[in-house]
Formats: sequence, structure tokens, C-alpha cells
Amino acid sequence: MLYDFLKSNTRRLTDEWYDSLDKSKEGVYGSTNPDVIEILKNQNHEFHVIFSEIFNEGRQASEIEAEFSQWIDKLAKDQQHLATPVPEMIEEFLNVQEQYLDLISEYSETHKDQVSFAKSSSWNRIVTKALKEVIVAFSRANLTQSEIHLQAQKEMITELSAPVIKLSKNIALLPLVGEIDTHRAQVIFSQTMEQCVQLQVDSLLIDLSGVPIVDTMVANQIFSLIEGLKLIGVKASLSGVRPEIAQTSVQLGIDFMSIPIYSSIERALVNQMQLT
Repeated sequence: MLYDFLKSNTRRLTDEWYDSLDKSKEGVYGSTNPDVIEILKNQNHEFHVIFSEIFNEGRQASEIEAEFSQWIDKLAKDQQHLATPVPEMIEEFLNVQEQYLDLISEYSETHKDQVSFAKSSSWNRIVTKALKEVIVAFSRANLTQSEIHLQAQKEMITELSAPVIKLSKNIALLPLVGEIDTHRAQVIFSQTMEQCVQLQVDSLLIDLSGVPIVDTMVANQIFSLIEGLKLIGVKASLSGVRPEIAQTSVQLGIDFMSIPIYSSIERALVNQMQLT
């Protein structure tokens, strides 16, 4: 029967698929790492083991669907596949589909007296329908994991974008670089407060020379940060305050007059060192 034929050829399918694979592709398919290649082959073989069960009349469709869901979930979370372009992965699913259509054709040819054209065509439809469902499910799972991965990277970058650098026993520097949105402003506020406490900082220099745009929200957040630092006993000073920053602050009615402001980090550090 077809099921036994497919089951006995799962390893063959994997070997033929990998041998015909375009090794110039990006991501996992072009890897030369033996460990990555072995994992890729095992993933492919596991797919065939599950897929052939579709033709096992003794299995429930729900059981096979559950196995596929687990396989898809693992593949979507695989870092090597996350680094592989989606079109290339879909292309390989379609190449596998061609393998099954060829294998069914081979089985039908060698069992002409048992397999009618209609039966062979019905098997082909089962293959194409099942592969379509797998491709759609994998694409959705891959998109979800990609978004999770991207969000984690953004959060890590945001957290690292507010580094408090200790310069001496009691003095530290907070160099702000890049645009500041609402989320990043909140992270800067909480991270700076925590790091100042951990580092036992008495004086913090906030450098704004690397911030390209300062709007109402940013100016307010800077003021809130300075006020928050006061509450934990940290004196704040500013450097790199460009004319547009000063103009925005005046328009908002934010008074930075009581805060030491320096034209550059160098001058601020010289002054701070003299005070200590």
C-alpha cells in the first residue's frame, strides 16, 4: 500500500532533497556547519515521518495535525530558520511537494494493476492540500516568532541605549544617542535611576549632543529625570544643549536655570573634577 511505500522512503526523500538543495542560498540552506546540516536533515526527515502518516488509514487526522503543529512550532523557533528568508523556505516546501508527487507517480507506475488514474489523482490532491496547510501554518508561526525576536532585540537595544558610565567614585555620565520616543524615554528614566543607585552615584552628567530631535515629550522627560534624580540624592547636570533644545524648554516653561549646563562633556568633566 502507498503508506508503507512512503514510510520506507522517508530517509531517501531527505537524502535526495539535501543533495539537490541549492547550497548558495542564504540562511540554514547554505550552512557549511556539520552540526547545522545534521539538524536540518533531521528536521526534514521528521517532516516526512509525520507527512507519510496522512496516508495511514489507522490514524486520526487530529493526531497527525497535532504532530504537525509541534513540528511547525519547533521549526519556527529554530534560530537558523529565523535567519533564513521566508521565500526560500516556502520554495523548499514546494520542492518537497514535488518529491511526493514524483513518488506517488512512481508508486502508481509500478502498481498499474492496482492504482487507477482517479486514485493517483486523489493522492496528489491530498499532498497539495496538506502541503498548502503546512506552508500557511508555518508562515504564520514564523511571522509570530520573527516579531517576538524583533521585539526582544528592540527592548535589548533600548535598555542598552541608556548606559550610565561611572567616571570616578561618585561621578557618572549618561550619553544619550539617537531619537527618543515615549517608550525609550520611560526606559531611560527607570534604567538611569536604578543604575545610579547601584553605582552609588552622587553626580550625573547627562549629555544631549547625540540626540537629533528634542520635542515637547523629550524635554519633559529630561526635566522629569532630573527631578527624579534629586529625590534619590543625585545632582544632575547637562551638556550638549543645542539652541533648539533651549528654545523648546523655554516654550514649555521648563526652568533649567537651577541645573548646571555645559557646552561640552569635556568642560563638564573638568568642572566636576574640580568640585570634587
